[in-house]
Amino acid sequence: MSTANTDLVKKPYRKESLTQEQILELAKCMQDPKYFMTEHCWIQHPTKGRMKFSLFDFQKELVDTYHNYRYSIALISRQMGKSTAAAGYLLWYAMYNPDQTILIAAHKYSGAQEIMQRIRFAYETLPDYLRSGAVSYNKGSIEFDNGSRIVAQATTENTGRGLSISLAYLDEFAFVRPNIAREFWTSLSPTLSTGGKCIITSTPNQDDDQFAQIWRQSQKMFDEFGNETDVGVNGFRGYSADWKEHPDRDEDWASVERGKIGEERFRREHLNEFIAFDETLIDSIMLTEMTAEDPYKKTGQVRWYDTIKDKNTYVIGLDPSLGTGGDPSAIQVFTLPGMTQVAEWQHNKTPVQGQIRILREICEKIRSEAPNSEIYWSVENNTLGEAALVVISEMGEDNIPGTFLSEPKKAGGSRSFRRGFNTTNRSKLTACAKFKQWVESSKLKIKSKALLREIKTFVARGASYAAKDGETDDLVMATMLVVRMTMVIAAYDENTFEDMRDSFNDEEYLAPMPIGLI
Repeated sequence: MSTANTDLVKKPYRKESLTQEQILELAKCMQDPKYFMTEHCWIQHPTKGRMKFSLFDFQKELVDTYHNYRYSIALISRQMGKSTAAAGYLLWYAMYNPDQTILIAAHKYSGAQEIMQRIRFAYETLPDYLRSGAVSYNKGSIEFDNGSRIVAQATTENTGRGLSISLAYLDEFAFVRPNIAREFWTSLSPTLSTGGKCIITSTPNQDDDQFAQIWRQSQKMFDEFGNETDVGVNGFRGYSADWKEHPDRDEDWASVERGKIGEERFRREHLNEFIAFDETLIDSIMLTEMTAEDPYKKTGQVRWYDTIKDKNTYVIGLDPSLGTGGDPSAIQVFTLPGMTQVAEWQHNKTPVQGQIRILREICEKIRSEAPNSEIYWSVENNTLGEAALVVISEMGEDNIPGTFLSEPKKAGGSRSFRRGFNTTNRSKLTACAKFKQWVESSKLKIKSKALLREIKTFVARGASYAAKDGETDDLVMATMLVVRMTMVIAAYDENTFEDMRDSFNDEEYLAPMPIGLI
C-alpha cells in the first residue's frame, strides 16, 4: 500500500487524485490510530535501526487509553516505548483532526525535541496520500495545512501560556522540578477545563510530587454512591505497565538488570514504585512505606496532630527566618517520652517578633491544658537567630512558659555564652545521623504530611544534607533542633534516656546541665 515519496515533507495545499483503494485506506487510518501506526508508521529502533512500528499489546492498550479518554495518565517503566507510542498518536491526532494545537511539554527541551524527532521520522516515511501538507516544519514545531500544529517546549511555569491548547502531552512529568510542576499544572488546568485533552506519561519519582498526586487521584475510582467508575475522582483514566509487559524481557533480564542498578532503582524504574531517586537522609524504601495524617485541629496557623497530655514533657524548637517572603520559619512540637510529633507551624511572611509570639502562644496553650507537664523550648541562634534572641530578651524570657534550653558549654571553652543552639556543619551532621537512626527505628513518630514531604526531598548535598532545588527544609531543620534538644535532655532526664537507650552511645551524654546558664 506504500508509495515512494520524492520529498521528505509534503507541500501544503496540493491537489491530488486518489485511487479508490487509497481512499479506503485513508478512511481506515482516520478512524483508528492503532491501524495507522501499525500499518504505515516506521520507527528508529536504537539497535535494529529503521523498522515498521509493530505495537506491543500494552502499547495498543496505551493508545486506546489516549484515544478514548479526555484525560489520561500512564505510569510506565523505563525503556518501554511509551514516548514512541505517544509520538505516533500525536502525529495521527494532528493530521486527522483539523485546527488543533498540540503541546508537547517535557522536563527538558532535549526531551521534547526527541519526541518531535520521532514524529518527524514517522511523518517523513508515510506515503503522501496519507499525510497532510506541512506549512511550517522545524525542530520545535510543525504546522499542517489542515490548521493543526504541534509545538514542543520544555516544562516551565509559563509553558503553554498564550496557546489555545487542544491536546497537552506531558512527558516524564514526575521529573519536572516540583515547584515548576505545581505552577505549570496550575496554569494549564484552566485551559484544559474549557475542552482540552491531556495525556501524561512518566516513570515514577517522588511519591508526593504533582505526577504522583494526579496518579493517585486517578486510582480512586468510586463515585459518591460507592459505584465503581472508569476514571478517577479527578477525571483521569490511569494506565500502568511495568517491565513484565514487554515481550522481549524475562526473569533472566530482570536478574541482570537488578545486578546492574540495584534493587531500589529496579523497583522504581521497572516496577513503577514511588521510591525517591536521590540519596535521601532516610532510607528511600522506608519513605515509601511511611504515612502521615491531616491535623485534627488548627489554632491560627498552628497545626495540631495530637492532644496535649498532662505530665508529659514537651520539646519545642523554632527555626527562625527573616519573614519577608523568602524561606519560611518553622516551629516543631514533640512530646517525650515517645518522641511523637504534636504540632507544627510554618510561614514565610511572619516577622521575627511574630515568630516568637507564636512560640509563646504554643507554650501557653500547653501550660494551660497540661499544668503538670515539663516544657522546653529553644531557637537556632545562627545569623537570623540573633534577632530572635533580641526579641526574646525584649519580651522577657520569663513571659514564655517553660525552660529556655541551650546547648551545653564545651569543656575549656570561652566564658561567653549564647542562648539557644548554634548549627555548624558538624552539629547538623550529628543531628542528621541521630534523626535518621530514630526515624528508621520508629523511635521518632512523624505525623505531619508537610514534614514527611520535606523529609522526602531532604537529600545529600556535598558533605551535608539539604532540600532539593526548589524545595524547603525548614520543618526538617526545626525537627533537627528538637532532636538536639532531646539529646541534651536525655543527659539528665532518666525517662527520656530509658526511652531512647538503644540509640545512645555510652559516652554521648555526659554534658553538663545547660539550663539556667546566662
